[in-house]
Amino acid sequence: MENVLYTIAQYGHITIELKPLMDKKHITRYAMARAVNTRFEVIDKWYRGHVEKIDADVLARICFVLDCTPGDIIRYVPPETSNT
Repeated sequence: MENVLYTIAQYGHITIELKPLMDKKHITRYAMARAVNTRFEVIDKWYRGHVEKIDADVLARICFVLDCTPGDIIRYVPPETSNT
């Protein structure tokens, strides 16, 4: 098997879309942090979409509080295709 290095343009990326769900339900980052039992900074990173590593436990607690699924929060953005 050949070692191949892929760039973001070749495999796409993940986006975190917590802000629209929280805004729709009128939940502040502070209230979410308290409901999820985590620090404000953790929820703030999720809210701004700046999560570097996804903590499955935090994600499960967020989904419980918002009554949603991980697929409502995490999106895969496929690479852009070009005809060149």
